[in-house]
Amino acid sequence: MAELLTCASAEEVDGFLSGLSANALKALPWMFEFWALPHQMAPKSDWDTWVILGGRGSGKTRAGAEWIRGQVEGARPMDMGKCRQFALVGETYAQVRDVMVFGDSGILACCPPDRRPKWEATRRRLVWPNGAVATCYSASDPEAMRGPQFDGAWVDELAKWKKRREAWDMLQFAMRLGDDPQQVVTTTPKNVAILHDILNGTNAVSTSAPTSANAVNLAQSFLDKVTAEYGGTRQGREELDGELLEDVDGALWHLSDLDAGRVEVAPILDRVVVAVDPPTTSGENADACGIIVAGVVMQGPPQNWRAYILADLTMYAVTPNAWAAAVTVAAKEFGADRVVAEVNQGGEMVEAVLRQHSALLSYKGVRATRGKSARAEPVATLYEQGRVHHLGGLRDLEDQMCQMSLAGFSGKGSPDRVDALVWAMTDLMVDAAQNYHRPSVRALL
Repeated sequence: MAELLTCASAEEVDGFLSGLSANALKALPWMFEFWALPHQMAPKSDWDTWVILGGRGSGKTRAGAEWIRGQVEGARPMDMGKCRQFALVGETYAQVRDVMVFGDSGILACCPPDRRPKWEATRRRLVWPNGAVATCYSASDPEAMRGPQFDGAWVDELAKWKKRREAWDMLQFAMRLGDDPQQVVTTTPKNVAILHDILNGTNAVSTSAPTSANAVNLAQSFLDKVTAEYGGTRQGREELDGELLEDVDGALWHLSDLDAGRVEVAPILDRVVVAVDPPTTSGENADACGIIVAGVVMQGPPQNWRAYILADLTMYAVTPNAWAAAVTVAAKEFGADRVVAEVNQGGEMVEAVLRQHSALLSYKGVRATRGKSARAEPVATLYEQGRVHHLGGLRDLEDQMCQMSLAGFSGKGSPDRVDALVWAMTDLMVDAAQNYHRPSVRALL
């Protein structure tokens, strides 16, 4: 019926609505197929995984919640639907509860009063009047899905999960009830390996839509602001247009490689540095101050060394005093042996402002004599050799890395995070390896 009305004229729609009874009109707000946008409707083909890609505010959450309704509800409140055991999986329990369950477009907001499930907080689950159950799980705790089994699942914002591969794999082993268990993934697209793997699966389908597709439900001021600020950028194409972008042509780094080298904790490190790429200006419109903490295990010859990127502490819109304070705090917190800072623009001022916060700070100023891509290429080679590992919480840094190519940086603004990373790795690995082969220095390492 909804598809027929979509093709009807305004007069025909008015005639249809005027012919409905009072009870039918009251039920109309709960008939999602009547109001849904095309990308929010499940494809008609056979599938076991439906991926809904969309920009911010495009209606992904509503689509996921309404799909669950369609699976658990029967014709009457107490009638059984297709599914009885659901998994709701988000990055954390709090996000599952606040967005997928209690959110403005979450399950409780979408269910009519006579079919609304009851929230059992202590068991982290929803229970429908007909007995269907949806249990909440955190992707940060994949092992919690070892044991339960489901005939349906809703996965939200998969692309930003820190343990996305582990959590996804655990869910797949649990999807074993019923004749054809199905799962829906609602996510803003990010160029991560697991998302490509899912979309390339034999029984996966996808729909997508930009933020503007749901403009009628969004504040115009929001649309104007984000379009002006991010329109046409790589971030905007993902966050607003809902595009799943591939790696930049000739990229020095690839997310699939970064994922392969990811670790949860670093071993005992022989050296740690805090690297800084200071902004040339301060204030609201200034470039960011790139601050990266990295360490290295220097056991044996240089080809055996392994580096670990520990933290990205990059700051925006800060004064020299603010970033200098943050750097000295980081140096103390991580037990850094040295602070490495680029001095092309700031010169001696960089060291002076750092000394105001720590007079005894071990400091090394470095000066760029080559372009950003030329400096980054030796560091990228270390990654290709599998000698650099990332801890969690580095998504913004990794996004910048994957936009660096031999032709330059394709992102918006300056790659401040990557610049700081390159200085850290140059000090820890590139320069140290060169010094290792000098007889007068080798004994010191």
